[in-house]
Amino acid sequence: MSSVVRSKSGIRQIILGHVPKEAEITRIEFEGPSLAVYAKKPELLIRHSRIISDIVSMIRKRIVVRSDPSVRMPEEEAERLIGEIIPKDAEVTNVNFDPSLGEVIIEAKKPGLAIGKNGVILQEIIEKTHWRPRILRSPPIPSRIMAHVRQFLYSESKERERILRMIGERIFRPIVYGVGDIRITMLGGAKEVGRSAILVQTRESQVLLDCGINPGAMNPWDSFPRLDAPQFNLDELDAVVISHAHLDHCGFLPFLYKYGYDGPTYCSVPTLSLMTLLQLDYLDVLTKQGMPLPYDQRDIREEVLHTITLRYDVVTDIAPDIRLTLHNAGHILGSSVIHLHIGEGVHNIVYTGDYKYAKTMLLEAAATEFPRVETIITESTYGAPEDIMPSRREAERKLVSLINMALERGGKVLIPSPAVGRAQEIMLVIDDYMRKGLLKEAPVFIEGMISDATAIHTAYPEYLSREVRNSILYEGVNPFQSEYFTIVEHPSAREDIIEGGECIIIATAGMLEGGPIIDYFKHLASDKRNLMIFVSYQIEGTLGRRVQKGLKEVPMMNNEGKIEIIKINMDVATVEGFSGHSDRRQIINYIRKVSPKPENIIVCHGERAKCASIASVFEKRYKVNTRVPDLMETIRLL
Repeated sequence: MSSVVRSKSGIRQIILGHVPKEAEITRIEFEGPSLAVYAKKPELLIRHSRIISDIVSMIRKRIVVRSDPSVRMPEEEAERLIGEIIPKDAEVTNVNFDPSLGEVIIEAKKPGLAIGKNGVILQEIIEKTHWRPRILRSPPIPSRIMAHVRQFLYSESKERERILRMIGERIFRPIVYGVGDIRITMLGGAKEVGRSAILVQTRESQVLLDCGINPGAMNPWDSFPRLDAPQFNLDELDAVVISHAHLDHCGFLPFLYKYGYDGPTYCSVPTLSLMTLLQLDYLDVLTKQGMPLPYDQRDIREEVLHTITLRYDVVTDIAPDIRLTLHNAGHILGSSVIHLHIGEGVHNIVYTGDYKYAKTMLLEAAATEFPRVETIITESTYGAPEDIMPSRREAERKLVSLINMALERGGKVLIPSPAVGRAQEIMLVIDDYMRKGLLKEAPVFIEGMISDATAIHTAYPEYLSREVRNSILYEGVNPFQSEYFTIVEHPSAREDIIEGGECIIIATAGMLEGGPIIDYFKHLASDKRNLMIFVSYQIEGTLGRRVQKGLKEVPMMNNEGKIEIIKINMDVATVEGFSGHSDRRQIINYIRKVSPKPENIIVCHGERAKCASIASVFEKRYKVNTRVPDLMETIRLL
């Protein structure tokens, strides 16, 4: 790309030179990774979309066309007209205006009908109201967190506008030193599972990949990323990219905003709502445990204001010399494989985050095709030779068999689960097998954040497996709203569940580190008819890991605030095939399938021995330079 097109003034000249004067351009702004073109007659540019697409191909920047504020219809009148334009069958549930961006946000139960064939309804709204419509799907199950996020962004639209323009100016600043000296530093997640944080540096830019916590750590020094590393400078950070919403990848992100970070966070569309949900719950758990808080709700709100959501496969500038693309990782809803394109083809980094290289009932398998790959950074959670999981079908059958056994002897089945991902997968399996008559029918009680996380899943069916997506979108059947499921709305309902007959209880937290699962565990652990089934990874140091290993007694606080010893007589089983991670075979297969073939492999996010074991396989089998970095180690890629 030439320096003329690279410069802001050069970009403006190209736009003004190719846009018809009749459109009456009033200004061109840098808004985050996009260029916003404001016009008095935006419909001319939208109607003749080839004009904008030609400019995009020349400057290789994303462009959004907005109306000048002077020509926008008053909000009240525009809302009435929109109600007349959009068919009633679309079932519009909410309309909000964002004056700072000239957008009208329309929530509809059937967004396709609100958009119209080839976007004809959207064009009519633009032409008649001069507001740019953004259509969002109304969650079939109401989500408090999604409603709060949308309302907050609406109420802070002026501040959001300032942030986007500041980010835009930083992204499109002139390149001073040229592309080179590409390095990565492991601030967390090196030879360990937890606190993932990788700093990517070039001569021009600094980008942080993930910023998580280690929930199983016993002290702060091991709990959080090593932001004290000399390579890390918060004032020079251009962007943070979050691979997915689990706390070991995003749990420390608000801390950056607490200490003055004013830059962007990039993630997939569902990840914003999910990570906000989990971070708020993290604060709640710490508060109940009387632990110091690393940040507060204000810092989470700052994070929300600074977050720019991206769809899969969309290329986005995030720094003067770095472009970002997110791809499906198959781990949880919205989980992303992160592709960084540095310079004009100088170096390409693929960071897998956590990924599942197998199709599941909930999600499609992780993406393996990329435009270019020189370095791949892969997780290795299940990288040891013995980490071979049963097939998903085997896991489903084992789960069903265990549940049937416990229910038939009059017991209760307790399934601790992370709120995001595993819970929804187990819900789909239980619903499917009960409907087929292969699982004994029993009440299924769901408690904790699972219901809000499930609501977010139903809002983004396009991110789910093809079967679930089609069921929700085209067949009108939502498996998450099965008649077998009962949402526990209040802790007062637990006593009846505990005293009642056989049932299945799915509750958070997945590692027995807080959440409603603890109350059920205290009351059900002593009865040998009951069964605890672990369906998710138990990090070393957590109560879940100790129970899984055979712990028979555990001191716990009772309702009167006194310590009592809980005897664990209930059966404890583990069903491994439901992991959202790839097992050893899938990791090896994934690296083999990645195209094009990488020149470097960096192994992280695994226990020390597992990282080393899988790395030796890559080096011997694929003849690729493979590294297993230590914490705080810097690797130069170029």
